[in-house]
Amino acid sequence: MKNIIQQSKFLVKNYDIVATNPPYMGNSGMNPNLKDYLKKNYPNSKSDLFAVFIEKCHDFCNEKGFVAMITQQSFMFLSTFEKLRVELINNHTIINMAHLGAHAFEEIGGEVVQATTFVNKNNLIENYKSTFHRLTEFNSESKKEEEFHNDENKFILSQSIFNLAPSFEFIFWENHNILNSFKLYPPLSKYGKPSRGLATYNDNKFLRYWYEVSFNKIGFGCSSVDDSIKSKKKWFPYNKGGDYKKWYGNNNFVVNFYNGGEEIKKSGKGAFSNINYYFKKGLTWSRISSSYFGVRYHDVGFIIGDAGPSVLMNDDSNIFYIFGILLSNFTLRIISALNSTMTFQVGDLNKVPINMNNHEKENIEKLVKSCIYISKEEWDEFELSWDFKNHYAIKFSQDSFENTFFKYMDFKNNQYNKLKKNEFILNNLINKIYNITDIQDSVVSIKNEITLTKIHLEEFVKSFISYAVGCMFGRYSLDNEGLQFAGGEFNINNYSKFIPDDDNIIPVLDSEYFEDDIVNRFVEFVKTCFGEETLEENLDFIANALAKNKKPSREKIRDYLLKNFFNDHKKTYKKCPIYWQFSSGKENGFNCLVYMHRYEPSLVARIRTDYLHKTQKAIEQAIANCDNIINHSSSKQEVVKATKDKAKLQKQLKETQEYDEALSHIANRNIEIDLDDGVKVNYAKFQNVQVSKEGKKSKKINLLKKL
Repeated sequence: MKNIIQQSKFLVKNYDIVATNPPYMGNSGMNPNLKDYLKKNYPNSKSDLFAVFIEKCHDFCNEKGFVAMITQQSFMFLSTFEKLRVELINNHTIINMAHLGAHAFEEIGGEVVQATTFVNKNNLIENYKSTFHRLTEFNSESKKEEEFHNDENKFILSQSIFNLAPSFEFIFWENHNILNSFKLYPPLSKYGKPSRGLATYNDNKFLRYWYEVSFNKIGFGCSSVDDSIKSKKKWFPYNKGGDYKKWYGNNNFVVNFYNGGEEIKKSGKGAFSNINYYFKKGLTWSRISSSYFGVRYHDVGFIIGDAGPSVLMNDDSNIFYIFGILLSNFTLRIISALNSTMTFQVGDLNKVPINMNNHEKENIEKLVKSCIYISKEEWDEFELSWDFKNHYAIKFSQDSFENTFFKYMDFKNNQYNKLKKNEFILNNLINKIYNITDIQDSVVSIKNEITLTKIHLEEFVKSFISYAVGCMFGRYSLDNEGLQFAGGEFNINNYSKFIPDDDNIIPVLDSEYFEDDIVNRFVEFVKTCFGEETLEENLDFIANALAKNKKPSREKIRDYLLKNFFNDHKKTYKKCPIYWQFSSGKENGFNCLVYMHRYEPSLVARIRTDYLHKTQKAIEQAIANCDNIINHSSSKQEVVKATKDKAKLQKQLKETQEYDEALSHIANRNIEIDLDDGVKVNYAKFQNVQVSKEGKKSKKINLLKKL
């Protein structure tokens, strides 16, 4: 009891100076007793112990005394500490503050601990000019210390300016006209509703990349939930956020919303927030981003996501004007100021002030529509768009592949420069209507960079090869634009200029054992696209883009298709490839490609009997040829080469014999696949096949290349 009384004497004392680095503990780390105590006694700061200590240290301090602390920076911005900020602004004086951000201490890496340090006087001095140092951009303790003395990072102002911010955020570094705009103009929430939507809570079950499922089961263009139900479709476009992308794009996912989300509802876990806004046109963004704030336009037909919320307008006539404001440097500065994390919340967007300037509205809308058009055209240029029509090598086809590529590059550069110019003019207009005079703010900043993909020759060639493989399988056609086949009943009679493979099996081997192997089919495709006269020239150009060695062009192309094509395809399709590579193993004894959407239960049996067995016979014949050279050639060099080739062929033959056993096991099962289950579930049916031999330990073999 004596100790408790002694402790209480310390706790009731007041001090002229209180200085500390308080403990950090968020609400989730507190036990129930501590939570209840803080909720009752420190409602303004209860969310974290460091914030409670800010209050407590001011209590410890004499009136007109000083409090010096280093804490997490979150109290300066987060809505949970708004009342604490009001208390500090109205009853205390910030003498100075060094806003450190991340990397304030050499021993603490990463972005988790973001700090600020400050000295407060424990009473309010009217019209006092506080000194602030902005050091968040510097990534080391020593650099922050050095830049502390740089006047460019110093701001002297009255803390009363924080009363202009929507939730009294400590935005000391921003242009006063930006802060004043919160008072002059209504928030975005007056014109539209930034909304989070459907959360499945089981994305593995209910979400798919659009290219995994049968294309004819996807419902595009629905305008309401009722419309989607009437369509009888199962899958619908879904906003899921994604990489940093502006204006248009990231349309990758579909969600199982059959009959209004029947299966999700049955799971008992889904959350159908703002369902009345589903399928409406809007502006979406990635709520969580490792990069910067990028907004994208989507037309009718999309379901709002949880990680990909949308702004749904009260009046669609304002959508393009407001879109221009949201993608300007003005809004980027506001969002960055209101939220120092990489999570762009609905509440942050709600606060963006909208100056509905009718004088500039038409000009801004024209620029925005141009930016959307350029960005959509660029998005649709690649296979991952469901509106992909054909490869640009076909669109810009010249007498040679090389000339085609350079014409394409001219087009890309023009589009890039046009978009950059549009964004520059747009930023000028937005700055003008908000009276922002920072000269540097007119340019497109690093944090608001152009998000068009600048493709290089190698990527262009690889994407052309991918398109060629798609035509070999009938996914695409030189006769018609867009997807030709992606599920349903395949009909080879729908093709005339370039006929797809009839059995959905294309051998990919290190030697030309089959006339219709993938290299020969690719050569035929290039000839069909560009003509026979320039065939060798075009093959040389394509091959040299893939490899710089001195091998003949067809060998370079064969090496790429055998060793690297599938890996590139897997990467492009986010580890959910639609072309599957059956592979006997690292010796490359046998490989072939098949198209998942044309799969039939008899496919594996046909691979085994029509291709693997024929490959084995070809390998055996090649071994016999090597033996003939070894036994009869008088050339030492020939014998050395034949001996080396034989050793390789023997390894390949042994590999294919083991592979044959696994293929036989699966072929007899006539496995069915369901495209609705997605790539990974179906892919797993052909992996880890257990093969047993009498007297030997069983072995697991993968029929397909690993994902």
